[in-house]
Amino acid sequence: MKLKKGRDKSVRNRHPWIFSGAVEKAEDARSGDITAVTTAEGERLGFGFYDPHSQIVCRIFHFGVVHDDFESDRYWRIKIENAYVLRKKLILSELTNCYRLIHAEGDGFPGLIADVYAGAAVLQCLTPGTELRKGVFAKAFKELGFENIFIKNSTGGKAEGSWDAGRGEGLIEVRENGLRFLVDVEKGQKTGFFLDQRENRKLASEVSRGRRVLNLFSYTGGFSVAALSGGALEAVSVDVSEAALELCEKNVRLNFPEARHITVAEDCFQYLRNVETAYDMIVVDPPAFAKNRGAVNQAARGYKDLNMIAIKKAAPGGLIFTFSCSQHISADLFQKIVFGAAVDAGREAKILQRLQQPADHPVSIYHPEGEYLKGLLLRVE
Repeated sequence: MKLKKGRDKSVRNRHPWIFSGAVEKAEDARSGDITAVTTAEGERLGFGFYDPHSQIVCRIFHFGVVHDDFESDRYWRIKIENAYVLRKKLILSELTNCYRLIHAEGDGFPGLIADVYAGAAVLQCLTPGTELRKGVFAKAFKELGFENIFIKNSTGGKAEGSWDAGRGEGLIEVRENGLRFLVDVEKGQKTGFFLDQRENRKLASEVSRGRRVLNLFSYTGGFSVAALSGGALEAVSVDVSEAALELCEKNVRLNFPEARHITVAEDCFQYLRNVETAYDMIVVDPPAFAKNRGAVNQAARGYKDLNMIAIKKAAPGGLIFTFSCSQHISADLFQKIVFGAAVDAGREAKILQRLQQPADHPVSIYHPEGEYLKGLLLRVE
């Protein structure tokens, strides 16, 4: 793949994405192929996965002129082993056995996510390049000792998956900071559980004592269980998915059989507008509103509306955990959106803490887009 003249600066700065407008030609490259990236003058800069059907036409996984045997098992196994060693130092403990092992560009694997749930590894292939090599990746996980491997393919626009090794027996029980959760890796969203909120759930447990908690977009109840573990008086979990709420209730009862917990199957915007209760703690953790740059303005309006209503419904002295997982919404923009929401709500609000993804979701310093999760802990007067 040859770049247009003057379009090599970002690659020299080790940014892994090459957009279609920067490419002069890509001779003999097919979707999913590994292609060498060169300047207009022919200087080799690195190697990446080619995808002619994406605006990001190439995702670089190896910078430099040296050509390793990228089709060999050994190259990928070493990279996976290095990521595993890092997680063993950062995450694994008797209290937590679910974590992210491969975080795409953050681990030099653009287009691949791998999450671990107890003894099972769930791989999510997001590009043709990783989809073509899923067998190689799965083999490396087997050599690390994972007997159960589930592979999800999201490259065709619809997530589908199957067991490459072993076979899951229904739901998988995991531990997160000592709490127990049931995870559905086959039918659940993403890989089954939102591991990126682990440290934020821990913080929620530390500040929830004596509070009435509303968990919006609750999914399977991670924040609800965390809040109840910290001594919340009650938790209300709201989500549009009845299946998610059924598992949410199971997760609560798995940890706290007698807890005051209510599930509500309803659109979260609608519920928040209509509810008359003033909550002492509100968790606002919606799905990504901006799937691409063109959706940023509309997403910003959605985030602002949601946060404005939440601020209005918070009790005096109440806390709000509010998040955006939209890659195209920067931390600075998100704070400005919440600022506008507070102004329109007419309430005094202060930032107690800025929130982000945990250490097993590393961000390459050359690829700031990998820092997708932004959050604020607010106190509302």
